[in-house]
Amino acid sequence: MATHKDDLDTDEVLANEEELQNALCVLAGSDPENCSYSRGYVKRQAVFACNTCTPSAAQPAGVCLACANKCHDGHDIFELYTKRNFRCDCGNSKFGDFQCHLCPVKDEENVRNHYNHNFNGCYCTCDRPYPDTDDQNDDEMIQCVVCEDWFHSRHLGCTTVEPEELQEMVCEACMNKAPFLWIYAAHFAAPPVINIGHPAEEEEEVEVDVEDEDCEPSRSGDEEPSTSSEHTKQEEAANRSSPCKRTHEEMSDSPGAATTRTVECKLKELQAQGRERLRRGAVFWPYSWRSELCTCTSCKRAYVAAEVQFLMDQSDTILAYEEKGLDEPFGQHPLMALTSSMDHVQQLEVIYGFNELKTSISAFLEQCVSEGKTVTVEAVHQFFEELRARKRRRTNAGYQ
Repeated sequence: MATHKDDLDTDEVLANEEELQNALCVLAGSDPENCSYSRGYVKRQAVFACNTCTPSAAQPAGVCLACANKCHDGHDIFELYTKRNFRCDCGNSKFGDFQCHLCPVKDEENVRNHYNHNFNGCYCTCDRPYPDTDDQNDDEMIQCVVCEDWFHSRHLGCTTVEPEELQEMVCEACMNKAPFLWIYAAHFAAPPVINIGHPAEEEEEVEVDVEDEDCEPSRSGDEEPSTSSEHTKQEEAANRSSPCKRTHEEMSDSPGAATTRTVECKLKELQAQGRERLRRGAVFWPYSWRSELCTCTSCKRAYVAAEVQFLMDQSDTILAYEEKGLDEPFGQHPLMALTSSMDHVQQLEVIYGFNELKTSISAFLEQCVSEGKTVTVEAVHQFFEELRARKRRRTNAGYQ
């Protein structure tokens, strides 16, 4: 029994360490010092919403990491993880008279930004906050790579799978928004396991035999691929026809390892094989699945029409962004050992505080150098006393 408990404790420690490392990756992949507005619509960055400055659901707004730290310090902040093609809103017309401290001159609105209910602190189809003090279920939340909303695993309409093998999830609504993805799902995604039953009852998991389903591919207009290849090798077709029992190497191989095949429309070829799957529930994909998408002219038009053209970009993935974060100095930082027993919110508060302390010390030393001052013990004591006073003012303001 003791051994079993030790194993559980070890698993919990590893899970907390992995969660903290992911948080560090998110922060390290974005600039903590300079507002990202000048970089335009950034491919992917950490984004936050300020409930203090923009509480209205009718005027959602997001700010970059640097503005969250420097312009909205002490405010009620929602952490949104990352968003694609987003430009910092801090100080624009949505903020009234409030001006960005780092980049005060901005357009009134960023018309290409996409917003959802996450910017008002709500998530999932249940439209609940996170953390949710009224929710007694310890349920993992998973982000859809298309709409970038977060979902409780119990609200995905399917059974979740092991994250080390399957890296990306597309929710059912987004699958239906781009229905051609169901054809790829029949060949490259995890096999569907649907939950049957009412939420209050114990759910039964049913693995679906897709051969019995009368699901016809739904494509129209620009989604219709124009040509097809008649030379697909039988062995290749047989290997790709099975959606399950794929090895870990097949699930997680890099995009560069994918074999280039000369076909005019891969989607048409896959559809000709006749394999279908039940079109219900979220779909989990291996990291390499984007490299399987057809890039013929007709299919590219379909991606644009469905507003999912970013799926053709391997560097758009969360994994690519987090790997960029791992290349930063944080890596195996001692901060991870310090915060291993904290929950996610506390961990982020410590990380933000650490970043602020590092920035303040650098500014203090630079000021001493520029003014030709010697760094004395008294000056250091005064510096830290000012930091403590600033923290007390923020804490008191938070309770008013």
